Amino acid sequence: MSRFGARYGRKLRKRVEEIERKMKRKHKCPQCGRNAVTRTSTSIWKCSKCGTTFTGGAYLPETPTGKIVKRTMKRLSEGA
Repeated sequence: MSRFGARYGRKLRKRVEEIERKMKRKHKCPQCGRNAVTRTSTSIWKCSKCGTTFTGGAYLPETPTGKIVKRTMKRLSEGA
């Protein structure tokens, strides 16, 4: 991360680098299942294959809390 130079400390620079690396890679589309989802702006994600646009986390399309809610909803609907 040369854009920060010697500022802000090593730990914070490495944390920012890790977050940005995860954010900029291609993610799996919830609609078509391909690795073609990229971030268009804060919390807005778009699949370049099928064109699906959806909201998610600021840095990742699916947040840990969202995964828990999805799993809970699935379990509740199967039990009913």
